[in-house]
Amino acid sequence: MAYDEVLAERIRDLLAAEAEVTEKRMFGGLAFLLEGHMALAVSGQGGLMVRVEPDDTERLLATTKAEPMVMRGRDVKGWVRVAPEHVKTKRQLVPWVERGLARARSTD
Repeated sequence: MAYDEVLAERIRDLLAAEAEVTEKRMFGGLAFLLEGHMALAVSGQGGLMVRVEPDDTERLLATTKAEPMVMRGRDVKGWVRVAPEHVKTKRQLVPWVERGLARARSTD
């Protein structure tokens, strides 16, 4: 499955003011990187993959519509998956984009 081009364009619109954002095709999707640090990606499996503070992962899974990010059968701490139906509106999408950017900014 190809990634959602409409969702990618919506994210581009939100990131237009960020001079240091680049895009890179990876894992069947499209990743958005801030100064070389991956912040989020439009997943080839649908929805978003969002980088979050590792210590916030469990809280976000319990209090939001996010699901665990699983790679090779293991949950990936510091990443969550958000299904397409939970990022349909700008109001739903913006907090995830901001969260991913904040995490990418905090990475050295």
